[in-house]
Amino acid sequence: MKNLTQRIEALIATLALCLPGAPSISAQQTPAVSATPQAGFTMQLRGELVLTNVVARDAKTGEIVRGLKQSDFRVYEEGKEQQIATFDFQSVEMATPLREATVSGLAAGPTSANGPKAVVVARPEDLRNHRLIVMFFDLTSMQPEDLDRCVDAAQQFLRTRMQPADLVALVSLGDTLSVDQDFTADKDALIGEVGAYNGTEGQGFAQGANANSNQVEDTTAYTPDESEYNDINTDRELFALQAISKSLQRIDEKKSLLYFSGGISRDGIENQASLRAAINAAVRANLAIYSVDTRGLQAVLPLGDASTGSLRGQGAYTGGALMNNMNQNFATQEVMATLSSDTGGKAFFDSNDFAPAFAQVQNDTSAYYAIGYHSTNPARDGKYRRLTIKIDRPGIKLQYRPGYYAPADFRHSGREDREQELEDELASDLPATDIPVYMDASYFRLNENRYYVPVSLLIPGSQIPFVKGGDKDKATLDIIGVVIDEVKRPIGRARQTVKLNLDQSLQARQRNIEYTTSFDLPPGKYTLKFVVRENQTGRMGSFMANITLPDMKKAPLKMSSIVLAAVRQPSKSSGREPGKNLDPLVRNGQEYVPNISHVFRQDQHMYLLYEVYDPARDKSEPGGPKEPKSAVNLLSSLELIQGSTKVYETPLVRARVVNQEGRDAVAFELDVPLARLKPGQYLCQLNVIDDAAGSFAFPRFAVLVRPPQTVAGTQPATASGSGGIE
Repeated sequence: MKNLTQRIEALIATLALCLPGAPSISAQQTPAVSATPQAGFTMQLRGELVLTNVVARDAKTGEIVRGLKQSDFRVYEEGKEQQIATFDFQSVEMATPLREATVSGLAAGPTSANGPKAVVVARPEDLRNHRLIVMFFDLTSMQPEDLDRCVDAAQQFLRTRMQPADLVALVSLGDTLSVDQDFTADKDALIGEVGAYNGTEGQGFAQGANANSNQVEDTTAYTPDESEYNDINTDRELFALQAISKSLQRIDEKKSLLYFSGGISRDGIENQASLRAAINAAVRANLAIYSVDTRGLQAVLPLGDASTGSLRGQGAYTGGALMNNMNQNFATQEVMATLSSDTGGKAFFDSNDFAPAFAQVQNDTSAYYAIGYHSTNPARDGKYRRLTIKIDRPGIKLQYRPGYYAPADFRHSGREDREQELEDELASDLPATDIPVYMDASYFRLNENRYYVPVSLLIPGSQIPFVKGGDKDKATLDIIGVVIDEVKRPIGRARQTVKLNLDQSLQARQRNIEYTTSFDLPPGKYTLKFVVRENQTGRMGSFMANITLPDMKKAPLKMSSIVLAAVRQPSKSSGREPGKNLDPLVRNGQEYVPNISHVFRQDQHMYLLYEVYDPARDKSEPGGPKEPKSAVNLLSSLELIQGSTKVYETPLVRARVVNQEGRDAVAFELDVPLARLKPGQYLCQLNVIDDAAGSFAFPRFAVLVRPPQTVAGTQPATASGSGGIE
């Protein structure tokens, strides 16, 4: 989805130029604006405008009826009459010819050594009365012969049927979503770009084995379950439609999308949230979807054909295989039909002639009335609202979209919609900033090829709308995260719903809520992204950071991250292997809660935890009868510096034995009482010396010491979550 969003940015960039005018509470893991006047009318934006296009035809001849006025129309939503706020008539016969240079934007503009050159783009008034057609080729769902048919049909339309008022854009979905041609009236450019699709096959995201074929196995035999695989592919295709729609939302004119596909499979209620999101985005963008099944006319044969192996069993003779075959074929067309009917378009199935689809698009957008109104129903409940449009003149037939889904606030959204919202935000390149979220990650080596990576998130309690329940402050947080490697593959994932149930004496609103989870990863460079949502109002915040897990084989001193903590709490189950202390943050039954901000108070202690790996063995004389012959000789201390003056240094700590058996590691723990330090900022230098190897490291970091907190509730508290929280 991330790549999909990045590739659609080209279309967004072009179309955008064509617009009208403290202490921590630790949660524990168990794993009235006016639009530009156009042709004598002004659009008043008051709240959310519901816009629908109406084609008025003579009931007998089918000809477009012109000259109708706003007073001729009546608009009803769920049977209640609405006041028309905007009214306009557009016709391709009134289109002003465009020069080619006024159509392209940065997406298709020429480049230079300094980057893309800015080119003149179409003004809003230039797009008026034009047809805006997007041809979307879903390459992942089509067989080569299907692709040949739709490419030939598209080229034939461009050569012989495309009119001066038509502006066409080309988009394809293969490994990524790609804008192959911005809106243009250049037939040659479009024909050449469409021809590039010929012979292309989808890779990696094709439908299941039977998605593009009308031949199926005998229902009495074993058939592998591909439902989950197909659900992911369907979501991806629907996300692509949603991304295209969102990029077109800011253009007022009616848009049409010709969707060439070899069928979409949907498993019951699965993909329902994605389908609804795609339809809503298209309706809001005033985009009608015309679905074309590129498989064309299909013959359903009970015994199969040469494209599949022979059937076994009795299914071919009882009708079971034929019925299953027909049901499967219908299921792959159902989503396409829904997309078209709910957006005001039309679906074209079971025909080898695709010309009627192009003709229908031209016919529906040659002349239409654009009517807008502000709904008298203020509820943001996400429910479907039926539209009825009537005209006072007899003998006129109206064509319009039958309804739309009302906007839904967070409280009225369903579980699928909420989950999809999290997934969309996780995949977005733009950060969510409604809630401030802070993140930090560290690493500890488990063996030469694996690291334990604890990730901590910090959310200010003042940003969480706690609800009082007796003597408790209650809230629910949804947390989702992903780990992405250097080649943009997601290799780790976290998902948790955290229920906070805190005693009011803790004054949670004046504290921070900290969430910690962990991953086991090999050495390499990674990107971490987490999204947090509070479930009272649905506000979200996100944080993204990079982390490098080093290959320590050639490092002179092999060392982990340095974890700072103001809190050590009794250890709970870490979700790792029972009976073995494989969680480096747990020492002697006490768990370190990482301090992300490095801000401490004078009435606290600053605890440090870090490890040194593969220390050299000391070959000198043992220091005493109890000194092991395989002793190590590690020295460490911490200095606190203000300006150029060293104001504090811990006693020197010497390690003579490996205390993390099985990992050949020495874990150091330092305890720095802060009562004797003055408030202010300090530069800390950690000294680590392997005296036996003659190697050393002096990492530095900053901390801030504040005066003691005088309000009640200064002691840290713990709230338990259900998995994924520390």
